[in-house]
Amino acid sequence: MPRTKVATGIEIEYETFGDPSHPAVLLVSGFTAQLLMWHEDFCRIIANAGFHVIRFDNRDCGLSTKLDGTPVDTDGVIRAALLDETVPAVPYTLSHMAADAVGLLDALGIDRAHVVGGSMGGMIVQVMAIEHPLRVASLTSVMSNSGEPEYGQPTPEAMEALVAAPPTTRDAYIEASKNWMVWQSKKHRSVEQNRIDAAASFDRSFYPEGAPRQLAAIYASGRRTDGMRAIAAPTLVIHGTDDTLIAPSGGTRAAELIPNARLDMIEDMGHDLPRALWPRITGSIVEHLSSVSSVK
Repeated sequence: MPRTKVATGIEIEYETFGDPSHPAVLLVSGFTAQLLMWHEDFCRIIANAGFHVIRFDNRDCGLSTKLDGTPVDTDGVIRAALLDETVPAVPYTLSHMAADAVGLLDALGIDRAHVVGGSMGGMIVQVMAIEHPLRVASLTSVMSNSGEPEYGQPTPEAMEALVAAPPTTRDAYIEASKNWMVWQSKKHRSVEQNRIDAAASFDRSFYPEGAPRQLAAIYASGRRTDGMRAIAAPTLVIHGTDDTLIAPSGGTRAAELIPNARLDMIEDMGHDLPRALWPRITGSIVEHLSSVSSVK
């Protein structure tokens, strides 16, 4: 896979699918999720619909730049954010991660792109639409929220599984992937698929050190309420009715805030992208992208 240094100083690992002359679609991954979050077959479905698809690793994850040894008071940041107090300094915010994504578009010579983000990636693409509106042809926010603590809260069990320190050996990490089922689609989750995904993730780049910094970036970035009300990009919000990590209210609130956003609530979908729901999810995304004027 190619790797490029972007204007923020971060080196980004990325991969493309489809014809570069077709409208660009940038897929942005979630918290600690490598570009593997967007399965290559998922990417090809969108590419085969007439789009140039780009997936990449966020900073502090996968094969992109890692901020080794950079300290962060994640607990202090979360506490302050939930109390609406001034948060401690953080290494970076969602704005920096959005700037990384824009920098990748620059490096690829893409003026505007359809941006699709899942979970934390949904937050990042929202920020792209707020802070870099001329670069965003359309916005798709999947299983995400508005940064308001009142909406989209996880269940205690899902949050506990999310922030638990992962085992550091390969076998133990793969075994622990069964804990992901707490937030996954109840009808479509699979212990065996989780083990396959965990092995691929571990073998490509096991880097738990980035998790506290990414989590701090989410909470330090605060509410996006006013910014989301000003988003002009055509917007699709996708959320699962069974999501326990970012509750459905996170999606309904996002769609409420963004002018003229279309909300697509998907039955039996949790906080994941199970293959059984790909036709439903990609169909919704492609319909949205196709409804927007073509871009490079």
